[in-house]
Amino acid sequence: MRKLEGYDMIVLLMAVTLTCFGVVMVYSASSVMAAKKFHDGFFFLKRQSLYALLGFAGMAVAMHIDYHVWRRYAVPLFLTCFFLLLVVFIPGIGGTAKGASRWIRLPGFNFQPSELAKVALIIYMAYSLEKRQDKLKQFMSGFFPYMLILGVFIAVLLAQHDMGAALTMFAVAIVMLFAAGTRVQYILGMGLIALPGICYLVLTKAYRMRRITAFLDPWQDPTDTGFQIIQSWLALGTGGFFGQGLGEGKQKLFYLPEAHTDFILSVLGEEMGFVGVIVIACMFLVLVQRSIRVAIAAEDSFGRFLAFGIAVLLGLEAFINMAVVTGMLPTKGIALPFLSYGGSSLIITLCSVGVLLNVSTRMRGNPS
Repeated sequence: MRKLEGYDMIVLLMAVTLTCFGVVMVYSASSVMAAKKFHDGFFFLKRQSLYALLGFAGMAVAMHIDYHVWRRYAVPLFLTCFFLLLVVFIPGIGGTAKGASRWIRLPGFNFQPSELAKVALIIYMAYSLEKRQDKLKQFMSGFFPYMLILGVFIAVLLAQHDMGAALTMFAVAIVMLFAAGTRVQYILGMGLIALPGICYLVLTKAYRMRRITAFLDPWQDPTDTGFQIIQSWLALGTGGFFGQGLGEGKQKLFYLPEAHTDFILSVLGEEMGFVGVIVIACMFLVLVQRSIRVAIAAEDSFGRFLAFGIAVLLGLEAFINMAVVTGMLPTKGIALPFLSYGGSSLIITLCSVGVLLNVSTRMRGNPS
């Protein structure tokens, strides 16, 4: 315990608890499907457990690395991530699933570079915003360069058919710019400019239009485009207040698509009920609140922007996933941090929490 003195223990506790509970829920949501597909009901459990161990190891290392080191590697890491985003298009190296090209194939593991790119963006912006704070009130020398760089990244992500990651990176960047002091009119103007582009992207792709129509009225096509959200509602509704019991859910039995990944909260709601969902939501609220506290009390601007960016990313992804699962937003492929199955997301998320914890050791007023 002495080795943990000085770290924000609530952030650490929330991250570890959510991850461990996520491993349990991944097994509950995937065991039957894994037994049928891979003849091993523990297939996803073993892989997610390995990802969790690697993530905890990465978090432990990041906790002990002075966060100022990331300032030195901000630009190289950012450029490396951009290169990796392009690598996914190379035949034989990039992996494709359901029409999306988002992965780099590695032995026994598919790496999704967009997950790393989100954190690299936060590190780069923290580094850049610290240097350029005096220019953020100006459009051409302050705000516009960020939009130009962000536009290039978003274009590559859209080419991968990863609109979820593109919108997430855009939102995180905008919130960080706002927190750094960028004029609100610049942000509102960019939003008005981006709106027609978003509408164009939706209207020109049939699968995106189907998602919008399914969001507006899933019962128009309950066996196809509206099937997933209807099954999610059935899972949440069946769970009632206290749930059917861990492992007793029925929607995961080949009814609910992506039960162990993007829609794991639906399985949790069916098995742990409304109470379970509220507990998870409150844990994310506590995690984000404590992360923002770390950002406010950080000893320098780089630490503040870095911690704040990580807090925004965690909160935004959790909110979007929960909103999608409950039908408040159209279906998008955004994982629930810590809980959804996936190596890239879990490992990188835990590593980013490690960076956040290191910032917490250097808060103003922290005796450590």
